[in-house]
Amino acid sequence: MSHKFFGGVHPFEGKALSENCPIQVLPAPEQVFMPIVLHIGAPCEPVVNVGDHVNFGQLIAKAPSAVSADIHASVSGTVSAIEPRLHANGKMVMTIVIDNDMQDTLDPSVVPHTAEVEADPKALTEIIRNAGIVGMGGAAFPTAVKITSGLGKADNIIINGAECEPYITADHRIMLEHPDEVLDGVRMLVKLFELPYATFVVENNKKESIKKLRELIPDNNGDIRLKVHKTRYPQGAEKQLIQSVTGRQVPPGGLPADVGCVVFNDYTCWCINRAVKTGMPAIDRVVTVTGPGVKNPGNFRVRVGTPLRKLIEAAGGMTDNASKVLMGGPMMGIAIYDIDVPVVKGTNCILVLTDKEDKSVSEPNCIRCGRCVSACPMKLIPTSLYQYERANDIAMLQKLHVTDCIECGCCTFICPGRLNLTQSIRMAKARVNALRAKK
Repeated sequence: MSHKFFGGVHPFEGKALSENCPIQVLPAPEQVFMPIVLHIGAPCEPVVNVGDHVNFGQLIAKAPSAVSADIHASVSGTVSAIEPRLHANGKMVMTIVIDNDMQDTLDPSVVPHTAEVEADPKALTEIIRNAGIVGMGGAAFPTAVKITSGLGKADNIIINGAECEPYITADHRIMLEHPDEVLDGVRMLVKLFELPYATFVVENNKKESIKKLRELIPDNNGDIRLKVHKTRYPQGAEKQLIQSVTGRQVPPGGLPADVGCVVFNDYTCWCINRAVKTGMPAIDRVVTVTGPGVKNPGNFRVRVGTPLRKLIEAAGGMTDNASKVLMGGPMMGIAIYDIDVPVVKGTNCILVLTDKEDKSVSEPNCIRCGRCVSACPMKLIPTSLYQYERANDIAMLQKLHVTDCIECGCCTFICPGRLNLTQSIRMAKARVNALRAKK
């Protein structure tokens, strides 16, 4: 039985541009740029120095004890610099620059762990931690931390194959081209949590993926059970997916484990399987390069640290009327003003838009229609949060639970007055979090 989550919208999908494009493996660039922040959480600490030679898959930055994830070299070569470089988040972040020797000399630490996990499923957590695996759906939350927070609490494993964000087809292609590896990763998690099965959720606009998965899961009563949900944004958001699968609601400020659930992205499961069977850490990812502003949309498997420019060039370059580049989709993506910033672990899409898609106005104005309230999947009041952010009223922002916003963009999408609601709320969250950190 499927349940409904609150709010939601039905934006233009745009997936037809790239959904039939097989994953292309791009050669590693001459240089990779590895920011010490490739994930949600605390920055890593470099364990290499300028002039050091590093191997492919070697640990180059260690996670501190806080929420974080190790970083590994995505090529072999020489560390030419460790200095602040521009990150996709718009900030200058300490970055390890590696000159690629084009040899891909494998580090001795990259060895299979299959027998280890078969003997003790709980060993999987440490393997995932050492591989630096994070949530590959875009959130980039360290997977080992998610596992430890859910062990002993979760009675539901949910595999997120919804990929609800418009235009993005990276997960769709992974499910279609590498379903066995994805499902093997899911089964490892089922054994780790000692649960009878995992629920694999796919939205019904991915017909080819569904067909392939049903071939491999003919009996829907086994250790993996496929559920096909009607397409609705933002169903792929963790809390909304939990509600649509189980009917349970994660409380304000709570975690999925608080309602007995743990959610993993399908591509994360693929990475887990690879880490176990080959020992390879999280050094690459599949990125959809798409939009009306790019000449040949497609899906590309690239090394972490590759400049975005390389991916756009692989997609034929930008059209003459291209006007904006986003890292991510049109609803949750962030605008990029320098396409030489690197791919990070959470990069699942580069979207190039033209002037035709720009719906902004010079004087946005609220008409008090309440559509943003109806569309908000977190049951917040976006217009009030917008007003209090402009007034810098931190107390009221906290009272109205601004930090519960998942920044899905539904309010901005539905607003007839063209208010920049999501961006305003994002800034408000940053202020509230900064105040908490100061205290």
